Amino acid sequence: MKKLFILVSILAIILMVSCSTAETGVTSPSNTTPLPVEGDEVTYGAVGSFTNAEPTLEQMLTYAIQDEYLARSEYEYIINEIGGSAPFTNIIKAEETHIELLIPLFSQYGYTLVEDTSKDHLIVPASITEALETGVQAEIDNIAMYESFLNLDLPDDVRVVFETLKNASVSHLSAFQRKLGN
Repeated sequence: MKKLFILVSILAIILMVSCSTAETGVTSPSNTTPLPVEGDEVTYGAVGSFTNAEPTLEQMLTYAIQDEYLARSEYEYIINEIGGSAPFTNIIKAEETHIELLIPLFSQYGYTLVEDTSKDHLIVPASITEALETGVQAEIDNIAMYESFLNLDLPDDVRVVFETLKNASVSHLSAFQRKLGN
């Protein structure tokens, strides 16, 4: 049954990616299947952002840094517990940079930097293949989040950071997809 679920998940991801927009190669939040999580309400990171149609700047920054924290924690877990190598070892370094780009925006706009509680929200994969699939979905969700934010009125410095992070996630998505294809 688990093998069937994994196969269906892989096929769904391939279908979503192949039917996505030409510009980014991902689907919109309304067509994205969020990562599975425990509990009734999802309010953390990119998946949480999909529940908020009109986020404030502070909420957008919070969702963004939560999602970057989550990616770093996921990839750290995969490297340390499952033995993941590239692309996880390369992308985890980028996640640190993403966090470093977001942190100054909190003080710039007078917001309190949120605590990193990402370890409470980890998706624990059972294998490298499952970890890669989780990485694909996480990057799809991350890109969709930034695309939705970029459709809103943003200060120029925030827009530049969000565009930079979205573009990096497009690259990460390609790396995970290539690795899954091997």
